[in-house]
Amino acid sequence: MVINPDLILTVLTKLFSFETLLALFAGTLGGMIIGSLPGLSATMGVALLIPVTFGMDPVAGLTMLSAIYTSAVYGGSISAILIHTPGTPASAATALDGYQMTLRGEGLKAMGITTISSMIGGFLSAVALLFLAPPLSLISLKFNAPEYFLIAIFGLTIIGSLTTGSIIKGLSAGVIGLIVGLIGTDIITGFPRYTFGLTPLESGIALVPAMIGLFSLSQVLIQVEELGKVDKEKVMAELKGRVLPTWKEFKSIFITIIRSSILGIFVGILPGAGGDIGSWVGYNEAKRFSKNPEKFGTGCIEGVAAPEAANNAVTGGALIPLLTLGIPGSSTTAVLLGGLIIQGLIPGRELFTTHAKITYTVIFGFMLANILMGICGLLAAKHIVKVTKIPSAVLGPIIVVLSVVGSYAINNNIFDVYVMVAFGIIGYFMRKTGFHPAPVVLALILGPMAENGLKQSFVLSKGNLLGYFLGRPICIVLIILIVLAIASPMILSKLEQKRKREVQAQA
Repeated sequence: MVINPDLILTVLTKLFSFETLLALFAGTLGGMIIGSLPGLSATMGVALLIPVTFGMDPVAGLTMLSAIYTSAVYGGSISAILIHTPGTPASAATALDGYQMTLRGEGLKAMGITTISSMIGGFLSAVALLFLAPPLSLISLKFNAPEYFLIAIFGLTIIGSLTTGSIIKGLSAGVIGLIVGLIGTDIITGFPRYTFGLTPLESGIALVPAMIGLFSLSQVLIQVEELGKVDKEKVMAELKGRVLPTWKEFKSIFITIIRSSILGIFVGILPGAGGDIGSWVGYNEAKRFSKNPEKFGTGCIEGVAAPEAANNAVTGGALIPLLTLGIPGSSTTAVLLGGLIIQGLIPGRELFTTHAKITYTVIFGFMLANILMGICGLLAAKHIVKVTKIPSAVLGPIIVVLSVVGSYAINNNIFDVYVMVAFGIIGYFMRKTGFHPAPVVLALILGPMAENGLKQSFVLSKGNLLGYFLGRPICIVLIILIVLAIASPMILSKLEQKRKREVQAQA
């Protein structure tokens, strides 16, 4: 549909009304706060505030929900960078390099890079939502079980590069995640696996409590152990400098931001992928294209920019199949689908024809929310960074309480708290022995997706699995990408060795 001048005028009038602007501002700030608190995700924030939108104008209500969505994803990076506790699953990758920058006294710069990357990624995804929704949604409609299996396998190729130490330990941690992902009821036979007679385990291990335990509680345990050994006040005294990166630094990460944004949009369009997968894909590709991949995990600015651009780009990408096909691209957009229906709006062609005024106003509001998020983030960075001055003895109990509340609030189930505690202890011993929890989380996300896709493919292929895969063009493309992903580290390593030999020969 071509946007005519009358429609643009109506959209701008609705967008800049007092109620919509107030909802936009409240949603942006509220999302940043919700996202920065460990255990409180964008999904929870949207779900909690949907009842508030009942009596609101559809434009104001949906604009507020979309603003919460994108700003909560950004907000998760605040605690990930400053206290090594990802506020949302999508910020886990950011914690790898962001927290190392904070320990070096560059917390302000890390916040600035995160804010700019998130704003650009979110804005570009909003542009994609505005112009590319119909054709890109047709591609996502063609995805079936084989494509989901291959997408999951492609994601699992990232595991080897998630750790800066031993690749064997990284792969071993990934295997642990895959094993944990097997817990639950088999989708084909309906038989419970590895549940040990515990009914709550029949639905599998909940991702968010597991992630909170692996990243948040384990970090608290490490901090408790190190109380009195580390002069934290000295570390915090080194927090200084500018929020904005230098022009040279920005130029060095600009291509990374754009590439990660495009990847994030693509991941967002795939139903069920989400910002957590998008951030890891963006991080991995940034490391793969970097001239100095060994710096990732040690406080590299590319390692902060890439996942943040990607996970915020996922937000707009996830809205594309939601608005055009009614297929949620993430757990948060699944909740947003309920918000649309409550307002009497059914996803599909009518959103861009009959209800075009509402739809386009919400899309432009989503653009504005990302800009407002960037402005608020940059202005508040110097104040937000002060949270790192809170002593571990005070911060630890706060994180534990938030972790318990966040784990329980997801399903109102005390068993999720037990899961969080168990994974916190596991994460603690993993950190002590040189294993990183990130591969566990990634495998826990992708393992069930790969298993379900493969089993459904077996049924659909009727005994000819290879022919079934090779008969689907998208599968062939994904297989090529997987092969390239596996082979590229070896190829790049050989090229790097060749380059070093040439430099030595010239010397």
